[in-house]
Amino acid sequence: MFDKIATAFSVVALGASGYAVFHTGKIAGSVAQASTVASAEQKPGDPVGQSAVVDAAAVEKYLKDSPDSDEILEAYLRAHPEVMTALREKSKKEQRASKKQKKAQAEIAIVSENEAEIFNDGYSFVAGNPNGDVTVVEFSDYNCGFCKKTHKHVAKFVKDDGNIRLIIKELPVLGPGSKIAGRAALASSMQDGAKKYAEFNDALMKHRGSHSEASVLEAAASVGLDVKQLQIDMKSPEIDDMIRRTTALAKKLSIKGTPVFIIGKKVVRGFVPADKLKKLAAAARSS
Repeated sequence: MFDKIATAFSVVALGASGYAVFHTGKIAGSVAQASTVASAEQKPGDPVGQSAVVDAAAVEKYLKDSPDSDEILEAYLRAHPEVMTALREKSKKEQRASKKQKKAQAEIAIVSENEAEIFNDGYSFVAGNPNGDVTVVEFSDYNCGFCKKTHKHVAKFVKDDGNIRLIIKELPVLGPGSKIAGRAALASSMQDGAKKYAEFNDALMKHRGSHSEASVLEAAASVGLDVKQLQIDMKSPEIDDMIRRTTALAKKLSIKGTPVFIIGKKVVRGFVPADKLKKLAAAARSS
């Protein structure tokens, strides 16, 4: 019933106070366009608009002929206050959907404007298939519990697909320990052509609890990195610049936490299981 009533009466605004604003001319046009409106028998003596559902033809005639056409709507809503509640909820849902759509469109525009920095910054580690047909960018933090949870799902997704170009962006936002871990991960790429990065990344993600300098250096030693050289490289101006650039990019994308993924041009926030990553990659391929 609600869809039919909403179509026939064409609510054009819902104020914050919860009152409906109706415009007579637009109502008449909407009623004329309504394809079907269920009708109910009107009890003798009932004023027009008091029956359970108003007949569309009667409503249209009333709106055209009566100088007080809003009265039919007022009468109906007095008799059926639940319609007002339903209309209010419908308006809220439409506003949320519109806001979500506008946000998604804005994110697509920002991704397009920053494609070079997102997909080819020249320093972020590239995993998976370097020539893959879909690029997935992951912003992560080694002290982030959801990043650690996502880690194994990303690994499975990349392995199963075989045609994913994965870019890992270090975004240390969770305190001193995450900053040390992020800088160390970037610095590991300076050793032996970044051959140890993937192992180091895996070791850091599998560490239970928050990272400290000791835990980071222990993980580095466990994968065969030159720890002394790593400590020197971690403090280099090159690492400072990498962190600065990734942080600036995250700000442009309104990224305030991790993990965050960019798949195609879609920004996806929070934990994403392997099956959803698969669906998102399929959508990116078909777009």
